[in-house]
Amino acid sequence: MLNGQYQGNTIGSGTGVWKLDADLTAGIISENDFIDAEISMSRSKGNCMTMGTASTMGSMVEALGMSLPGNAAIPAVDSRRYSLAFMSGKRIVEMVNEDLKMSKIITKKSFENAIKVNGAIGGSTNAVIHLAAIAGRLEIDIGLSDWEKSGKNIPTLVNLQPSGKYLMEDFYYAGGLPVVIKRLLEKKILHEQCITVNGKTIFENNIDAKCWNDDVIKKYETPLVENGGIKILRGNIAPDGAIIKPSAASPELMKHKGKAVVFESVEELHNKIDNPNLDVDENSILVLKNCGPKGYPGMAEVGNMRLPQKLLKKGIRDMIRISDARMSGTAYGTVILHTSPETAVKGPLAAVQNGDIIELDVERGVLNLLVDEKIIKKRVDSYKPVLPDIKGGYQKMYVDHVMQADKGADLDFLVGKRGDKVKRYSH
Repeated sequence: MLNGQYQGNTIGSGTGVWKLDADLTAGIISENDFIDAEISMSRSKGNCMTMGTASTMGSMVEALGMSLPGNAAIPAVDSRRYSLAFMSGKRIVEMVNEDLKMSKIITKKSFENAIKVNGAIGGSTNAVIHLAAIAGRLEIDIGLSDWEKSGKNIPTLVNLQPSGKYLMEDFYYAGGLPVVIKRLLEKKILHEQCITVNGKTIFENNIDAKCWNDDVIKKYETPLVENGGIKILRGNIAPDGAIIKPSAASPELMKHKGKAVVFESVEELHNKIDNPNLDVDENSILVLKNCGPKGYPGMAEVGNMRLPQKLLKKGIRDMIRISDARMSGTAYGTVILHTSPETAVKGPLAAVQNGDIIELDVERGVLNLLVDEKIIKKRVDSYKPVLPDIKGGYQKMYVDHVMQADKGADLDFLVGKRGDKVKRYSH
């Protein structure tokens, strides 16, 4: 979409909603103010103009080599979007004649490029599961260890909401993703010989890109965030991993110990979060269970829990939040997501109880429940997940076959290649 405009300022879809919702709950703005601002965010066709999940995945497709250069950031209503669509259709026909297939373009190295680019753009946490699922379909081994290796020490260069200031329209006018890729290529960070859909390498496509605004796309030496790439966390409540997005988190909370305030379901969260008697302060850690792939089901974007009203009224705007859920790419905060295994399969997140102390150290990649391991095991063994009442149909099939977040939350029977041959005809 085109940039949102409200009261003389730009406003980003999604990101602006979370900020306004906090102000509305705190009594700073009225419901009419909220509605006026929300309307101002959606000025045209297209997806969220922040660096949300759609914008991130457009960038991932370009970084993987599966779109023509410049595709990721063109606004939906810009005439150049239609021109590129025409060029893409023409190129698809040429690719058929050249026998240039997706399997020849997407490789382990191109996935590593995409992971690095995700860090540089301040991309959505949802890219972690989406790339894992795509890799699984292609029988390419991409896991959280690859994010640890390839995403490490990547500076966030793109000054876009929710990590920064600007919006996707500004990003396009500043030069778009080709500038980001060029800046990584210049530092020898990317695999420069990876082939792309136009038959050229990622190096050939991007090395001559021009930047028209160094405040929107920062230079490598002066980044928005020094180590902004997705960080993998592990510990006794996330043995298979959890993730956090440092570029959109509060630096002062990246190393913290706090008391757990636990919600067994999203319904309990909604019912209790604004209770003035809730035993919570700004140093607490909010924990939400049963919102993973099987537990919700579908791993909904509820991980960026709204803060308690009494804290919002005090001016608090971030707390550590932990869940087995996802969050919108437009969201922000010190939010730990995709905790695996999830609570619904009796992963150790199930063991967390009100008042327990949790330790977070993002730099070390540590997330631990400071409770004796024997007690954790006893709690997990006796835990009864809070699950939706599903009796059959597609939901039952989904719950039975969906994999955990660290595996891409794909359906297990869709993993791998099956070929395109029609073995028997219907008539």
